[in-house]
Amino acid sequence: MYVTPENILRHELIGLQLKIVQTRNRSIRGISGVVVDESKNMLILSKGERRLLIPKTAGTFRFKLSNGCLVDVDGTRLVGRPESRLKTRIRRW
Repeated sequence: MYVTPENILRHELIGLQLKIVQTRNRSIRGISGVVVDESKNMLILSKGERRLLIPKTAGTFRFKLSNGCLVDVDGTRLVGRPESRLKTRIRRW
């Protein structure tokens, strides 16, 4: 099953391109990279040789899906263990 804008919250985020588009923290605004790992409260991005730890509650993330579609997701909706997030019911947003 492919990742679509409707089901991105119930899919694996590892391997997706990510850009931080809106945040209060100016030092991480505009950072982009590939999601290489995910924990309950953090996303780990690979930007070249560097690994960056980004809190999920940092702001709004823009994911680039495999079909080229861009999806903005509020980081607070991503908080939680990845395996638990896959099982939860998602309300419309």
